[in-house]
Amino acid sequence: MANPGYGKRSASDQRPRTNHDFAHLPPREAAIAAYVGRLPDGADISVKTLAKQLPYGQCALRTALNRLQAAGHLRRGRERLETEGGSSRWITRSWWSRTARDDGWWAAFTRGDVPEDPPDRSGPTRSRAHILLAALGRTAPVLSLSAADCAALAPLVEGWFAREATDEVVLRALTEGLPSPVHHPAALVRRRLIDKLPPEPVRRPARRVLECAECGVPGRPEALAGGVCGGCRGERAPTHSNAPLPASAVQVHASEIRAAMSLRRRERTPA
Repeated sequence: MANPGYGKRSASDQRPRTNHDFAHLPPREAAIAAYVGRLPDGADISVKTLAKQLPYGQCALRTALNRLQAAGHLRRGRERLETEGGSSRWITRSWWSRTARDDGWWAAFTRGDVPEDPPDRSGPTRSRAHILLAALGRTAPVLSLSAADCAALAPLVEGWFAREATDEVVLRALTEGLPSPVHHPAALVRRRLIDKLPPEPVRRPARRVLECAECGVPGRPEALAGGVCGGCRGERAPTHSNAPLPASAVQVHASEIRAAMSLRRRERTPA
């Protein structure tokens, strides 16, 4: 796994997995794409790490990843992450899409115009909320709950998770400042889950920038055709009327100015 913020991150809104997801790619790129596609989010997909796991050198892997970027499966860039203290920082991202995307889709993705995937509700029978409630007695023995209590209270905890509360936040809200004695643990937990429910989080559009696959310089998404900027594609920058003059033209222009000023001085000097 990579350091937080530097590993693979799956893009949203992908089609179901099939055995022909990468059939349009050359054999080497298809094999690498299949391997990366099976890795979990957060996995390190840098060239050095992949070279330790796959039978390809770093140069071959770098070329293959660039081709996967051109094919629309990979984009590398940066995303601004909001912290709990109200500050923010930019982190490196490697976005992966099993479904090939065109440049327009990636541009919309950086603007936050692509809907995020809904949370997966097809998990195990004992949900994250149920597990938290069942283990509540380890933190505060007076709040030990029965299986029936956990099943009844789990939807209230899910409401906290939907508002981006962490397990630590929920536990702190339930266990701090407990009365003594606690006569009805389930009733107390229910009351606190309702009364201390945090506010809805403010949804801000994601702030992202994509980088050129060749030079790594950030640029506007619509200018990165196939993930490569115009300079690396060999396109010449447009000329402008206010572009700087060449040195030879500057010298000629300066000599003309000096000659004109000398002529004016002679005209003003009395004979």
